[in-house]
Amino acid sequence: MRLELGQVLIKDVKFGESTVLENGVLTIKKEELINLIMEDEHIASVSVDIAKPGESVRITPVKDVVEPRVKVEGPGGVFPGILSKVDVVGSGKTNVLKGCAVMTTGKIVGFQEGIVDMTGPGAEYTPFSKTINVVMNCEPVEGLKQHDHEKAVRFAGFKAAAYLAETAKKVAPDLVEVFEVDAFVDGMKKYPDLPRIGYVQMLQTQGLLHDTYVYGVDAKQIVPTIMYPTEIMDGAIVSGNCVSACDKNTTYHHQNNPVVHDMLKVHGKEINFAGVIITNENVYLADKERSSNWTAKLAEFLNLDGVIISQEGFGNPDTDLIMNCKKIEAKNIKTVIITDEYAGRDGASQSLADADKAADAVVTGGNANEVIVLPKMDKVIGTLAYTDIIAGGFDGSLAPDGTITVEIQAITGATNEIGFNKMSARGF
Repeated sequence: MRLELGQVLIKDVKFGESTVLENGVLTIKKEELINLIMEDEHIASVSVDIAKPGESVRITPVKDVVEPRVKVEGPGGVFPGILSKVDVVGSGKTNVLKGCAVMTTGKIVGFQEGIVDMTGPGAEYTPFSKTINVVMNCEPVEGLKQHDHEKAVRFAGFKAAAYLAETAKKVAPDLVEVFEVDAFVDGMKKYPDLPRIGYVQMLQTQGLLHDTYVYGVDAKQIVPTIMYPTEIMDGAIVSGNCVSACDKNTTYHHQNNPVVHDMLKVHGKEINFAGVIITNENVYLADKERSSNWTAKLAEFLNLDGVIISQEGFGNPDTDLIMNCKKIEAKNIKTVIITDEYAGRDGASQSLADADKAADAVVTGGNANEVIVLPKMDKVIGTLAYTDIIAGGFDGSLAPDGTITVEIQAITGATNEIGFNKMSARGF
């Protein structure tokens, strides 16, 4: 599998008479974008704003973030199984609007939705304060059920991202990154002296608006399986969940998974990146046993020397994380787990809901219970109506002067468990 990701660097985004990309400036015909989203009968109204780094802007409640991408050459298309046919992606050429993102907000779907500040102390905790965000405030029709509401807004984000990315289909990228991986047997022959390392990516699949989709399929309906790393980079996995904002993997996170990216960078040099095992995080014990058994079996089948395991969410999924870890370690395969912590506001509580001595190599994205005071912003995209009830907030979070006191749990991407941020901790 060989994938070329062409980065088209976005310098500015503005509204205009037509949707076009010229010299790094993306111009959007607002009415055309709104009409596209309004084709969905479940959406009552849509407004579109642009939020840029450094502006006094707060976006909340944030649902998903999507990077605009377009398939230029090769099989498949963007968001396979959702907007495109169910072809296997991960090869060919894909152009990316780098530095730009589509963000969805509006009436809350589930209480675990987030805040993005474009400036101030909160901006330091989210990667999306550094992107130019095309923000769509989507309001559902009256009486729409939660799952239909979530789906309508999710699809709105995908359609908007695909619409904007079409402007880059015939644009020469500013930078091209090439990623190439080998089939199972070929890789063993090609790099016989390098350690065989795999990546176990745990996907949030607890249901009740905690879902992730693989080629359009709800991942709680799958058993663990093997994927080429480049499939993930090319949009095979998308978010559909309302897990706590700090450690939710948005679609943007999946598209830019740093574990996949960094392992591919050293593939064939320091390690033999043998592949990705995707697994789910279901709520019933029998499902957890089945998935962790399969995950360990696949790690053994790939003849791995080591595995990186990343989690999504906290609490109930901590059990899946530890089960995966100890069962893979029992196969004499070394593991490193990536998680975050809910250690209380003073950091003194147990970090994870489960633990095992096999989990002796841990990377943490930080303590989600840390408290922060967010200053008032000049502009709010979305609404502050849910500030006191989102995960990380509490009664009185929103002060009369417009400041917000919350745990960083409420900030989108603050303690991301694939390491897509600057937060961590170190023990002594």
